[in-house]
Amino acid sequence: MTTPTTWTLARASQTNDADALPLAGSPIAGYGVAVLVPCYNEARTIAGVVAEFRAALPEAEIYVYDNNSSDDTAKLAAAAGAVVRHEPLQGKGQVVRRMFSDVEAELYVLVDGDLTYEAAAAPRMIERLLRDNLDLVNGVRVSEVAEAYRPGHRFGNWLLTSLVAWMFGRRTCDMLTGYRVFSRRFVKSFPALTSGFEIETEITVHALELRMLMADMETEYRGRPEGSQSKLSTFRDGFRILRTIGILVKEERPLTFFGSVALVLATTAIAIFVPVLLEYLDSGLVPRFPTAILAVALMLTAMLSLTSGLVLSTVTLGRREVKRLIYLQQGRRKGFDGLR
Repeated sequence: MTTPTTWTLARASQTNDADALPLAGSPIAGYGVAVLVPCYNEARTIAGVVAEFRAALPEAEIYVYDNNSSDDTAKLAAAAGAVVRHEPLQGKGQVVRRMFSDVEAELYVLVDGDLTYEAAAAPRMIERLLRDNLDLVNGVRVSEVAEAYRPGHRFGNWLLTSLVAWMFGRRTCDMLTGYRVFSRRFVKSFPALTSGFEIETEITVHALELRMLMADMETEYRGRPEGSQSKLSTFRDGFRILRTIGILVKEERPLTFFGSVALVLATTAIAIFVPVLLEYLDSGLVPRFPTAILAVALMLTAMLSLTSGLVLSTVTLGRREVKRLIYLQQGRRKGFDGLR
């Protein structure tokens, strides 16, 4: 029986289709491409990932960042020809922050080390980014195998993507994909503040808030090989992502956030004050004095919340302008005007 690693090495060496042609002679030849692979205990798959991306992007430098793995992930990645580095702070967000800080390139491919993403799609994604002058191309997962993309994960991705689309705008249909291509401008202007799988949400919102040009491209999504385990917890990480969305709404849409709080408080204040007012108009007395005080307190808090939202919206605008200026300072590749 062929092991998963042996199978994928053979598959990578036999890849001859047009989608996986080497960079030499292609429109993307001459661009510095870095393939970034964050890893934690991926000894079963990492050699296959490196081999497949070496076949698809032979001129790219492949970086594997080991995140305190207890198996031979780092050793096997180095043996496969990757540049191996280590990030001691646990979490995918921590690793991505370190990668974006350390690695210098013109184009970046970010992919998980679990052998589920289609390496042969990388040249197409890069060419799309260059041709259309984009900053981000998302590899939208398409799979006919139920075990590869479980219904719970599909529903969670749809729900969270829809929530972000409602708050920030719909520009992607797969917010949580682990397969993306970035421009240098994106990478070097991205603050990367989250620590775990919430990093995918932060990436999407960063692009939406700065109105960066982005696109989706469908890519094959495979099931994990036997013996390889997902590090994603459906409920724990789902709640963490949901919390991150709430924090990002507060930070990036403060008027909406605090205005909603003010609306709830003001509505509650009016609802509990109306009976007190009607009783006063009828009898001239205020027997429910504590209720009247509570209604006034709620209304004052609502006004304070609305004022906070107005002030913080100005602060947020200033922060967004600074991030935009940092983005512009990265410049474009000399002579680059997109593919023709």
